[in-house]
Amino acid sequence: MEALTKIIFVDDSREKFFGEGPYRLLLGVERTGSLRAAAMEMGMAYSKAMKLLKRAEEVLGFPLTRRSAGGASGGGSCLTEAGKEWMERYGAYRDACVAANQRLYLEFFPQQREAAPADHREPQQR
Repeated sequence: MEALTKIIFVDDSREKFFGEGPYRLLLGVERTGSLRAAAMEMGMAYSKAMKLLKRAEEVLGFPLTRRSAGGASGGGSCLTEAGKEWMERYGAYRDACVAANQRLYLEFFPQQREAAPADHREPQQR
């Protein structure tokens, strides 16, 4: 038995706009230099990836990526400085929440201390 932590950011209407999926997508953009390639790695349609990205940018009020159109030299994407800062803050916040959850879990369910895995991160973050 274990307690999982899932971080989801919602807008004023309580609609989800950022979580682990968009975070992983943007990590892929940073790694590959391409939104299309990052989406493909995740098995996600490019149109869905673009929709997720535009929605997050709309709610946050700043661009997460800088995109250049394709052509003879091909297009690409990279994170903006604001996008990099958002990603660093999201990752740090998520990790702090996971650690706090683990401490609280063991405080409220001390019998699980012996059964606690060596790696306390969430399965999707391993």
